Amino acid sequence: MSVPSVNWNYPTAIKAGPGRISELPQACRELGMARPLLVTDPGLAALPMVAAAQAACREAGLQCGLFHDIKGNPTGRNVDDGVAAYRQGGHDGVIAMGGGSALDAAKAIALMAGQQRPLWDFEDVGDNYLRVNVAGMAPVVAVPTTAGTGSEVGRASVITDEAAEVKRIIFHARMLPAIVILDPELTVGLPPKITAATGMDALSHNLEAYCSPVFHPMATGIALEGMRMVKEYLPQAVADGADLQARQQMLVASSMGATAFQRGLGAMHALAHPLGALYDAHHGLLNAILMPYVLKANQHAVAPRLEALARYLDLPARPGAVLDWVLALREAIGIAHTLAEIGIDDAQAERVGRMAAADPSAGTNPVDYSAAQYTELFRAAVHGNL
Repeated sequence: MSVPSVNWNYPTAIKAGPGRISELPQACRELGMARPLLVTDPGLAALPMVAAAQAACREAGLQCGLFHDIKGNPTGRNVDDGVAAYRQGGHDGVIAMGGGSALDAAKAIALMAGQQRPLWDFEDVGDNYLRVNVAGMAPVVAVPTTAGTGSEVGRASVITDEAAEVKRIIFHARMLPAIVILDPELTVGLPPKITAATGMDALSHNLEAYCSPVFHPMATGIALEGMRMVKEYLPQAVADGADLQARQQMLVASSMGATAFQRGLGAMHALAHPLGALYDAHHGLLNAILMPYVLKANQHAVAPRLEALARYLDLPARPGAVLDWVLALREAIGIAHTLAEIGIDDAQAERVGRMAAADPSAGTNPVDYSAAQYTELFRAAVHGNL
């Protein structure tokens, strides 16, 4: 089956298909860029795809700079350094290229390029977004190279405040990149373990959005189809990284997850955010490990919804079918069963519980857990008590 090359405009302009990275210079031109800053991570910066993207821009007459000083969980310092590079280079737009960390950092750099206030003044609390000088924001073209976070279609960035040891969500509606390029050829070199972890992140976004109590039927429908695509294509993408059809469908499922979570997220992310801040662990892998523990804890509150999901996914008609599928999927693609297996113990369990209860994602979990309950949920995931 051939991999389609298509354009659509929900929630933003998306160009999807193999080889579409060739349209990067044109996308920059459409947004008025003459001197884009390509923002990526150190690992990707060393790969040919970044050099090729820069060369294509330069051949088209664009003076393309590069910034790649970004951690796996991007920090406020990373954003500040990126803004300094943006201003020093006289840039007029941002190319966000990479996984969720690079995309989040790039979007935050584009936001901050023309601001006078510090980054944390724009945390997604109350009406802080009204503080943004919209005219100072830089345009963004987003090019994801992993299928997981969906940050390319998000209106926020998750940035670590190292001083406070907490992840903060920076938000403004216009942080949504104006043009997105979903090219599966850029993801074929992704190792199986990263393919699995990022793919489970996409599943977590779709699943938590689907289980949210917020009324948003359009997001519910997107989440359902996103999960079906993960079920069908994630095992294929892990087994054969060169399968362009599977890679394309997972890129789309990832974007769908981030579109769906306009409906909110839940306890997986409420726990994953503090764990990422405290242990600098991979966000997608954290969600993948936490998923069955949160599903089981929430099960009584979302049983009818999970039954409908099981029917849509063509799972056996029995209670717990979705949980059983998640467990089987994780085992098939090599996801660890416990947090202990990735070096996380329960020494800070009470602190994690307090941070999770205070995390914005907790507000749309189908069950309102206390800090103590989050502490116990975290301990269960550390020790494998399912």
